[in-house]
Parts: sequence; structure tokens; C-alpha cells
Amino acid sequence: MAFLSDAAIATVVFVAVTLSFPCFLYGAYYIIEQDPVTWDVLMHHLKFIVTGLALTTIPMLFWMIPRLFEQFTGAALVHAFLGLQAYAMLVFAGTGIVRIFRAKRRHDLYNDYDEDVVLDEIGAENFDHWRSRLRLGVFGYVFFWLLAYLVGTVRYVSIYVRF
Repeated sequence: MAFLSDAAIATVVFVAVTLSFPCFLYGAYYIIEQDPVTWDVLMHHLKFIVTGLALTTIPMLFWMIPRLFEQFTGAALVHAFLGLQAYAMLVFAGTGIVRIFRAKRRHDLYNDYDEDVVLDEIGAENFDHWRSRLRLGVFGYVFFWLLAYLVGTVRYVSIYVRF
């Protein structure tokens, strides 16, 4: 990629990260609107969420992080801090996802959904707690992602866009 200018790479990164947001929105909308959440519904939801995460994470790993120490400015550090917070919230949400997934998988609720099964009674201790962690983590991820995106957009415009 040595033949591409920083501005061209920054534009590709900006577009990729921008395109991740509609993936997140549709994935969230889809899973919220589906009842029951079957295995097929979960896989459809995850296609969009994983695509959104890839569109954000790959540019971060291969372009943003390697350049961070070259650009040790206030805005770059704020952008990095907010992005790190977003991923920390994603890990926090993951602790809830894992427990919920295991409990539903153990009782085959993804393939053989039973409306009479109360999720709190299927053997997962503190199921409401894990659901709360999932919701809080997802909300936190989106919140910090949006803040990081805004700071990144300001940085992109101030560095690469010439009026």
C-alpha cells in the first residue's frame, strides 16, 4: 500500500468505519424485532454485527493503531481513548452474551423454542444480571463508538479535507 497516499488510505478507512454503523443498526433492529430468537435469527443478526465489527476493527488494527504514536496529539489520544472504551464495553457485553448463549444452547432454545420456558428458570444463575450486562455493554459500545467516530471525523476533516 506504499503507492497510496495517507489521504487515500484515510478516506478508505473513514468510509469503512462509516459503513459499519448501518450494519450495527440493522443487526440491532433485526434481533429486537424477532421473537423468538432462533438459531437462524441469531446467525442473520451476527452476519451484520460481525461485518460492522470487521469494518471498524480491521482499519483500527492495521492503520489507526500503528500510526497512533506518530500522531500523539490531544485529538488522537481522545479518539484512541474513546475507541478503547468502546471495545471495553464490547468485552463487558460479551460476558453477558456468553452466559445467555450457553444457557439457551444447553436447553436447545435456539432450535426448539418453547414459549413456556422461563429463561430465569433454565439453570442460568442471575439471568437478568447477564441480560443487563449485555444491554449495558451494547449501549456503552454504541455510545463510545459514536463519540470516537465524531472525534475521528473531526480529525479526518481537519487533516485530510482541503476547502
